[in-house]
Amino acid sequence: MQELHEGSEAPPNFPATDLMASSPTVVADLTDEHYLDAANFEWPLLRTEQQTEVAADSVVAAPPEDIPQSVDAEPVIGPTGRPWPDLPTPPLLTEHGPALIIAMCNQKGGVGKTTTTINLGAALAELGRHVLLVDFDPQGSLSVGLGVNPHTLSASIYNLLLSRDTSIDDVIDETNVPGLDILPSNIDLSAAEIQLVSEVAREQTLVRLLEAVRSRYDVILIDCAPSLGLLTINALTAADRVIMPLECEFFALRGIALLTDTIAKVQDRLNPSLEILGILGTMYDPRTLHSREVLERVVEAFGEQVFHTVIRRTVKFPETTVAGEPITTYAPTSPGAEAYRTLAREVLLRCRVA
Repeated sequence: MQELHEGSEAPPNFPATDLMASSPTVVADLTDEHYLDAANFEWPLLRTEQQTEVAADSVVAAPPEDIPQSVDAEPVIGPTGRPWPDLPTPPLLTEHGPALIIAMCNQKGGVGKTTTTINLGAALAELGRHVLLVDFDPQGSLSVGLGVNPHTLSASIYNLLLSRDTSIDDVIDETNVPGLDILPSNIDLSAAEIQLVSEVAREQTLVRLLEAVRSRYDVILIDCAPSLGLLTINALTAADRVIMPLECEFFALRGIALLTDTIAKVQDRLNPSLEILGILGTMYDPRTLHSREVLERVVEAFGEQVFHTVIRRTVKFPETTVAGEPITTYAPTSPGAEAYRTLAREVLLRCRVA
């Protein structure tokens, strides 16, 4: 190791006078008798005279140790990009009725209307609500999803709409879920839209039927057909609230504007008390950029009308259709079942049916 001795030649670009002036202690090889005297060096960061003086009146006293201090936790952000709300479990009801009627409506098919009607109804029944599901789609998918064979029905909602000789008690069936009943339909309902054209107050036919049983139930869910025809208008006229399931896909997003226009016309002309309960994102896949972008655009456009709960895509839902039961009983611990239980609490919180 090269040693620097007093009077020796300094390295290039470092005059000897400058080097010796800045280093009063000769620094030699650290292994010999010379050592580094730290007292000879100045440390600006440790100078007490450079410390900033703090005014006495600006000093905040520490809180007493015996008083617990609250720590604000960071809000949990939900899939919609908003802080997740508190959704408590509602208390059980001591009496039932009159029912709040909710229409599940979207003119685009395959967005999850029937799946949401079945599983939301089952989740509400788990919370002690008496629920009636109304299959108002000629395809009869709601009936099939709850194990009802539409081809063997002796009477369906079609008979109630066009015949005064049929009682609604003869058509309502119980399901395997306690507290959950169904008003089934089949392909015959497709003829009702044509036959109702000549009826007086044809848009109010369904609401007259449901008034007879409204006092028995807490919630009535109507599964609408994928159209904006007379059957859907009947459902919106009878409903107090409307839920719009929306597949997180671009084509489904385009139809929301047309649906909101139809709802506005029903509010103006037929049902002033109709309100939009919320827009429900369904078939959401957080792994795809498209799903995330569509959900983000829906939240930007509709804000708090969008439910915080989002139904993710899962293979369990097609399996429940084959089994003929809701996901809350088919796979009670699955993420899909938990999502609909969360949606049930959020629906009750928004409707204040608790």
